[in-house]
Amino acid sequence: MTSISQAKDLFRMQKEAKKIKKQLKKIQVEAEAEGVKVVVSAEPEVLEIFIPSDADPARVPDLLKDALNRALKKAQIVAAEQMQSVMGSMGMPTDQGMRGLSQ
Repeated sequence: MTSISQAKDLFRMQKEAKKIKKQLKKIQVEAEAEGVKVVVSAEPEVLEIFIPSDADPARVPDLLKDALNRALKKAQIVAAEQMQSVMGSMGMPTDQGMRGLSQ
């Protein structure tokens, strides 16, 4: 059975998660591979793709894939950092806190 305190904590966590999701949409991360540039949000969502006119058409797919993968990894790191800071402020254990417990 869930106590009132637990229900309040769950509601607060849901509210914080929605707030973080809105913040992540506003954060932009970019990566570039030989002139091909990709901008994604930390949500992650692709926002822009720039392919220079002098890019080798045969290489564009590989460069685009490389830039996208790097941008998405950066976005994932930013999102994880945002979540950890909120979890820490709520008194919940984060990876850093858990590492400290295992030492």
